[in-house]
Amino acid sequence: MRSFDLSPLYRATVGFDRVADLMDRVLSADVAQPTYPPYNIEKTDENAYRISIAVAGFASDDLAVELREGALIVTGRKAADPADAGRTFLHRGIATRAFERRFALADHVRVAGASHVDGMLHIDLVHEVPEALKPRRIEISGPATVEGRAVETLQA
Repeated sequence: MRSFDLSPLYRATVGFDRVADLMDRVLSADVAQPTYPPYNIEKTDENAYRISIAVAGFASDDLAVELREGALIVTGRKAADPADAGRTFLHRGIATRAFERRFALADHVRVAGASHVDGMLHIDLVHEVPEALKPRRIEISGPATVEGRAVETLQA
């Protein structure tokens, strides 16, 4: 795998530490990405997203969705089922092991809600750009005035 040196990025930018750290984590070869539980990320609108996680065998009480330090953290912990004590499984393909799945969220992305339907956990996200960051049109007026006098423009 290729190795990228991100030190020029650290030297030439201010305030992009989070982006650089994210790139470091994504590009590092030694970090194994978990594959359980499977999930989808879809764009449902121009500024709306949905994360769907397959959580078969988990009840709503076994799941937790938390927003912490710019990351969405989904955890699942299933208590031991006393009914399984006397059962012998020849094949157990429905995994109900504990998990923690993290998603890094961009600035101004908020969680709009979560629902648990038919073994799927759906988390809806909305990207809300604050008014101060939205583009705005600046009105162009006539000649500029300073203390009631017209400002003369330099002509070459």
